[in-house]
This record gives sequence, C-alpha cells and structure tokens, in this order.
Amino acid sequence: MMNITWLIVLGAAGLAAIYLLSPRQYQSGESVATAYDEWTEDGILEFYWGEHIHLGHYGNPVDRKDFLAAKSDFVHEMVKWGGLDRFAAGTTVLDVGCGIGGSSRILARDYGFEVTGITISPGQVKRATDLTPAGVTAKFQRDDAMNLSFADGSFDVVWCIEAGPHMPDKLGFARELMRVLKPGGVLVVADWNQRDARKKPLVLWERWVMKQLLDQWAHPEFASIEEFAELLAETGLSQSGMVTTADWTSETLPSWLDSIWQGIVRPAGLIKFGLPGFVKSLREVPTLMLMRLAFGQGLCRFGMFRSVRL
Repeated sequence: MMNITWLIVLGAAGLAAIYLLSPRQYQSGESVATAYDEWTEDGILEFYWGEHIHLGHYGNPVDRKDFLAAKSDFVHEMVKWGGLDRFAAGTTVLDVGCGIGGSSRILARDYGFEVTGITISPGQVKRATDLTPAGVTAKFQRDDAMNLSFADGSFDVVWCIEAGPHMPDKLGFARELMRVLKPGGVLVVADWNQRDARKKPLVLWERWVMKQLLDQWAHPEFASIEEFAELLAETGLSQSGMVTTADWTSETLPSWLDSIWQGIVRPAGLIKFGLPGFVKSLREVPTLMLMRLAFGQGLCRFGMFRSVRL
C-alpha cells in the first residue's frame, strides 16, 4: 500500500501541474476524441495501465493482486456476472468505448466471440488494430456511441465499460445501446456513477469534487446507478422493463491508488517519457486521488447493469 507521505507529495505536485495546464472540459464528442488521441499517441496511459483502460476487480473480500492482472480479471468477472459465459462461440459482440481493445481481445480469444470494438478516437482504433494478432476475431472502427452506425438488432451482446460519463444525453445513450441488440440479446454495462442526489443531495465539498472529476477527464455528467437503470427501462426495449444492477465499488476501489503506485514502482517511465511525460503523468494524480475519495466516501459508486432486449 502506498505510503501516505508519497500521496501528499504527489498530490501537491499534481495540483500544481493542473493549475499550470488547462483542464480537459467536455465540449463535444470531438473533445473526448482529442483527449483519447493524445493519451494514445504519447503511450503514457498504456505504459502504466496496460491494454485495459478501465479499473481492476480485486474480489469481495478484496484480494491484493497485480494491478494489470486485476484489470484482466475484471473482464472475466463481468462476463460471468452478465451470464455471457453461457454464450456460444461465434456470438456477436459490440464493445462500446473499446479503448485500445484489451477487453475486446479477451472476449474474442478466450470466449470465441466475434467482437466489433468502437471508439470515438481514431488513435485508439489504430492502436487497437495494431495490438490485435492475426486470427483473433476482434475488429475496430471509429463510431459515435450517441449515434451508432449499426442497424437495429445487429448484435447478440452489447458490452460497455466506463464510457457512460462521456455521454451528454444518458437516455439517448441508453436507447442506442438497446437499439442495436437483437431480440433476446443481452446488454452488460460497467460504469462510474454518482450517488443518487435525488435521495441525498450533494453538499458543497461534494459538488466541488464532482466538478473536478468532470472537468479534468472530459465528462459532461455522471448518472446514478438508479437513474441509469430507470433510463434503460424507459427506452421500452428491456424485457418486462427489468434491469439488473449491482454495486462493484468495493471490488474496484483499490485500482485508484494502485494506478498512482505504478508511477513509483515503475521508474522506467520517467526515462521513457522524460520530463514532459512526468509532468503530464503528475497532473493526473489529484484526479485519481479525488476519484479514490469520491468512491471511498460514497459520493461515487461503480455500477453494473444488465438488460435483455425485447
């Protein structure tokens, strides 16, 4: 576990870096694409986070494990939770917000699924394609999750990890996810969510924290678990209007500090990326610490969603 002194030092230095650099506020889908293109081009995020640009699964109770192994484990746990381990090889899967394709490759390689990964970032499409060996049934293309280019009923499964905070219209996003499913197809989503403010309004410090989490990583808004489940039901495309949810906050919580710790235990990154890379990495530390604070204090929750298409 990271020493608290290191947290304080890194946090203070990172705050200074943030104030020297402009925030990455959400403006449009293009602002999200630009942010991910930059993260992909410089290679810093991939160096520290590996092929999976999402949190890890540490079990319940929490089992200390390798940071990158926890990310791979997350994919397998999500497959089991969604019941996708019962699906046959050749099942067609749309991976919405696929990043550089880490999850898509596991779904294709380990389960035999035919996976199409989409991202709004051209840089991620290229990197995902480059990382995918011949014979792995995963392909990648640029697409907008708010306006998917696929026809109604195109996929057996729609899969999505941590893309929702980038979506400005949560109901429109929910409709698109459900629309491209075949009748009887399964939607499985994992996402960062805010506490339901309808039941417990945010106080002043919580509003400040949420503003930072939105502004630093090109997020227009977080939905609560309850709100997004309601929106999926509101599409009218869920069987019996039913949406299954779960809270994986405790299972994923160690990821935040582990991600900071990577910068300390892997000093080769400083040599590889030099001072500019160090400063860019440092600017992420306060946001990671605020994420840990928000998820640890119940301001944010890690939501899981499953729905079956009518």
